[in-house]
Amino acid sequence: MGRVTVKTLAATLGVSPATVSNAYNRPDQLSGELRARILATAAELGYAGPDAAARTLRSGRSGAVGVLLTEQLSYAFSDPFAVEFLTGLSEVVEQHQTSVLLMPLSFSDNEPDVTAIQRASIDALTIMCLPEQHPAAALARARGIRFVGTDIRDDPDSSWVAIDDLRGGVLVGEHLAALGHRDVAVLVERNAPAGREVVELDPAEVTFLDYASRLRGLQQSLPGRLTLVSGGHNALASGAAAARALMARPDPPTAVVGLSDVLALGALTALAELGVDVPGQVSVCGFDDIADAAARDLTTVQQPIRERGRLVGRLLVDAEAGPRQVVLPISLVPRGSTGPAPR
Repeated sequence: MGRVTVKTLAATLGVSPATVSNAYNRPDQLSGELRARILATAAELGYAGPDAAARTLRSGRSGAVGVLLTEQLSYAFSDPFAVEFLTGLSEVVEQHQTSVLLMPLSFSDNEPDVTAIQRASIDALTIMCLPEQHPAAALARARGIRFVGTDIRDDPDSSWVAIDDLRGGVLVGEHLAALGHRDVAVLVERNAPAGREVVELDPAEVTFLDYASRLRGLQQSLPGRLTLVSGGHNALASGAAAARALMARPDPPTAVVGLSDVLALGALTALAELGVDVPGQVSVCGFDDIADAAARDLTTVQQPIRERGRLVGRLLVDAEAGPRQVVLPISLVPRGSTGPAPR
């Protein structure tokens, strides 16, 4: 027998090609017995199922949604925030028989390589760890790929699921100010290897919308000196390196704020290794309230990470889903890592 097609399989079974197609694409239209007979005969004849590319052309849908990352692919499986967010997103899209395509964005000569977006066969796209004004997002829109953001946007036609990051920064700033802190260091990520080099940044160099908003909230609510430093991308090693560099200064800060829990937890580890009393000498705060934050008694801003992923997933798979602009609640969770500023 030559190449087995839907038509030849239908002829062998004595059913219509539409019935064979339903066995793969609309199983609820057939009895369990008939579908089992079709699949068994297909296996005997070596028929692997309908051609995915042809189905995409007919339907105008790829059956996949994309998640764009600036980090390496392993980041999606190692960063606690990313894991929780993607778990929520996947819980929704899998109910719609939709795949998730993780797309790490590479760089060539310090310029973003948007080849992945040019070639990707996806119906919708969201972004993690990337400014939404990035060329990759613009290219996706130009291709007609629906875009779902994770930051608050002014465009009334945009779709996004976000938290009020500015308010989160204010909550942390007010908490530290009430404890008497007037010299605070802020840990932020940048596109650089973790822990190799610690640099001091200008606020204008913070391009991620969530981090920039959190930083503005801190600036609005904290009196005194605010120092912005980075030890690399969002990793424990980055936070640890930044904390060591800060403690080596002749006038170290009385409080350290990680713009993510990962950076803050890295700082806690380094401070413990240095024998620094937390919070007696230095207070530490984070953002997100990942699982390890509670285990390490870290003061942080709580956000519903998995629910955020679920809502993004719903907007990715359903263009008509609503509401299309959602601000999720946040709260400050004071724990043992913060205390009064030392006199």
